[in-house]
Amino acid sequence: MTDDVRLRRGRGALGFSFFAQGVAFALLVTRIPAIQDRYGISDGLLPAFLAAVPVLAGVSSVATEHLVKRVAPSAVLRWAQPVVLLALLGVGAGSRMWHVALALGVFGLAVGALDASMNMLGVSLQRAYGRSIMLGFHAAYSLGGIVGASAAWAGAHWHLSLFTGYLPAVVAVLPPALIGSRYYVDVKGAGAGEAGQGWPERGGRLLLPLCLVMACAYIGDSTVSNWSAKYLQDVLGSSEQLATVPYNVYMVTTLVGRAVGDFGVRRFGAVAVVRCGAVVAAAGFGVVAAAPGAWVGMLGFTLLGIGLCVIVPQTFAAAGRLFPNASDTAVARLNIFNYVGFLVGSPLVGGIGDAWNYRGAMVVPMALVLVTLVHARSFGAVDVARYGVRHERRAGDRAFDVGRGGNEV
Repeated sequence: MTDDVRLRRGRGALGFSFFAQGVAFALLVTRIPAIQDRYGISDGLLPAFLAAVPVLAGVSSVATEHLVKRVAPSAVLRWAQPVVLLALLGVGAGSRMWHVALALGVFGLAVGALDASMNMLGVSLQRAYGRSIMLGFHAAYSLGGIVGASAAWAGAHWHLSLFTGYLPAVVAVLPPALIGSRYYVDVKGAGAGEAGQGWPERGGRLLLPLCLVMACAYIGDSTVSNWSAKYLQDVLGSSEQLATVPYNVYMVTTLVGRAVGDFGVRRFGAVAVVRCGAVVAAAGFGVVAAAPGAWVGMLGFTLLGIGLCVIVPQTFAAAGRLFPNASDTAVARLNIFNYVGFLVGSPLVGGIGDAWNYRGAMVVPMALVLVTLVHARSFGAVDVARYGVRHERRAGDRAFDVGRGGNEV
C-alpha cells in the first residue's frame, strides 16, 4: 500500500472518529435534564457533576501527554473511543447516584485522552499532507454534534429512557469506529509518538498565547451552548420553542464554516482566517447584546458560529507548527485549556447576568474573543515544514514516513 493511500485512509478513519465524538458528547449534554431527573440529582449538586467531566478530562489530557511517550497516539485513540461510548451507555443504564457518578467519571477520563489523541493525529497528519485539513476534522465533529442532538431530541420526543435513546447511536457508531481504528496513521517525524522530545526550555511561554486563545474560544462556545436558549427567551422575549433554535443554528453554521475553512486557510493563510473569525465572532456577540428582538438575536448567534468555528482547529494546528518536534506535548497541554474555557464560561456569564444583566454579560465573551487578535501572529509560526498558500508541498515531496495501524515505519 502506498503512502498516499495510507494517508487517505487514515484521514477518513480519523474524520469518523471526530464525528463519533461529536455524536457522543451531544447525546450527553443535551440530555442533562433527563439525567438529573433519572438519578434525582438536586440543582445544587448538578454543577458538581457537570464540572467533574471537564476536570477529569483535563487530568486525562495531561496523562496522555506522558502516555504517548510509550505508545502511539493511535493506540490511545483506539481504546479511548470505545470507552467513551460505553461510558455513555453506562450513564443511561444505572439506577443509583453512584452509578451515574462512576459513569461520568469514566466518560471524563476517556474523553480527555480521546480529545488529546485525536488532535495529535490530526496535527501530524496535516503536516504530512502539507496543507490545511484540521478544519475538516472539526467539521466532522460538528456534524456528529448535529446528529447526536437530533437523536437526543427524538429520544425526548418519544419519551424513551436514556439507555434506550443512547443504545441505537452507540450500536451504529461503535463498530465502524473500531474498524476504522485499524487505519489510523501515526506520522514519524511530525511529533507523533514523540511527546516531550525536542520540547524547548521556554516552550511553556511560547505556547501560552495559544492557550489563552483556546480558553477564550471555549468561553465563547460554552456561552452559546449554555445561555443561548435562556437569553432568547428571558431577555429577547421569544417563545420556548423558538429559544431552542439558536444552538442548532450555531452548530449548522459551525459545520459550514469548518467545511470551507481549510480552503480559506490555503488561500489566505491561517493568520488572516483566524483574525477574520475573531472579528466576526466579536460582532456576533455585539449583535446578541444589542438585539431588539429574537430574530436579530439569532442573527448574532449565526455570526458566532461562523466566527468561532475556525479558531479552535487552527489553534491546534498552530501548536503543531510552533513545536514540530514535540507536537504531541503541545497538543496535550493546549487541550487542557479547552476544559478551562468550558469550566469558566458558563458560571462567568451566569454570574455577571445575575449580578448585573445578561446583555452586559454578553460583552465579556465579546472582549475575550478579541484577545485572539492580540496573539494572531502565533498562528503564523514558521518551521521547516511550513505550509499554506505558497508552501504546500506535493505528495512526492513529503519528508515523512507513514505508519499503519499505529506502527511507525
